[in-house]
Amino acid sequence: MIHVLHIITRLDVGGSAENTLISATRMPQTEFACSVVFGRTVDPPPRLNETLQAARVPWFEVPSLVRPVGLANDLWALWDVLRLVRSIRPDIVHTHSSKAGFVGRLAAKMARVPHILYTPHGHVFQGYFSPLVTRRFILMERLAARWTDRILTLTDAEADQHLALGIGRREQFVTIPSGIDLDRVTTVMPRRLIAHGTIVGTVARLVPVKGHLFLLEAIPKVLRRFPEARFVFVGEGETRPALQDQARRLGISDQITFAGFQEDVPALLAGMDTVVLPSLNEGMGRVLVMAMALGKPIVATSVGGVPELLGNGEAGLLVPPGDSVAIAEAVSTLLCDPSRARALGEAGRRRASRYSAESMIAALAKVYHEVMEGA
Repeated sequence: MIHVLHIITRLDVGGSAENTLISATRMPQTEFACSVVFGRTVDPPPRLNETLQAARVPWFEVPSLVRPVGLANDLWALWDVLRLVRSIRPDIVHTHSSKAGFVGRLAAKMARVPHILYTPHGHVFQGYFSPLVTRRFILMERLAARWTDRILTLTDAEADQHLALGIGRREQFVTIPSGIDLDRVTTVMPRRLIAHGTIVGTVARLVPVKGHLFLLEAIPKVLRRFPEARFVFVGEGETRPALQDQARRLGISDQITFAGFQEDVPALLAGMDTVVLPSLNEGMGRVLVMAMALGKPIVATSVGGVPELLGNGEAGLLVPPGDSVAIAEAVSTLLCDPSRARALGEAGRRRASRYSAESMIAALAKVYHEVMEGA
């Protein structure tokens, strides 16, 4: 039996939390015993405790482990995590996200854990922090890579981005796409939040790095050609008031629905006619996998692992990040050419199966066995 301890900065709703939960709860229980340590969580996924209990996965919350950087608090978090690691005594510590990635790996090294893995879930080298803070993160990643057995990236592009910054060695990197429960996605009943019109939707936390402002600025350009179009923003976050204010200034409030956080994301995606992801930085884009599985035409920015996910334009239109004109043109292209939109959607449906939860679990189990065997 291999004991794997997952450590993540927070289990708030989002792709990294979903990935970590699947990794901890879906591993074959005849081979693996998993547990989870997570930091201060204020917006957990629905039924988090029930999911962990049903899978018999012990969990431990560390309130001192928070996303903002602060020396005193981070040292306290290191001590708290170190005590847990020493108490649990896992065979493998698998860390997730940048803060827990460093604190967790340092604690594992100090506790002499035999094997240490790290999944960055994208990176924080663009669109998150000032140049000075970003530089510090890069230096920390370079240091921690020295005591890491494997760095698990969601796409090959993500691995290349780390290597270009001098983080790790090529042989340390393994690409394992983030897995989605595709059966749950493809069997939902569509839910349309707007009764009439063509729905163009986006699903993401309302934070600056997700680029919602540029989609918002594209909307008037789309409406001039397609006045029947309606736009749905699914997600909650710090930028919502500013986005709503900007919508009022642009005179498009009546054409936009800010739906807030919604549990039934697959059903809402199924009810959309076009899906847009305008992110400035994105590890992979789990919502895009769901949209692909549903055969939805997609417009997404060419950042991180998104081009790889979409087959470099095979399954969606790619646009430069931060370019509202390009977003407007791409959305308009799909709205005026239904046959092309359908073709992109079908191409996405064919690609989606490689991003299943089952594929991720099989690949992850293989890596765990390899590091245990010293391969």
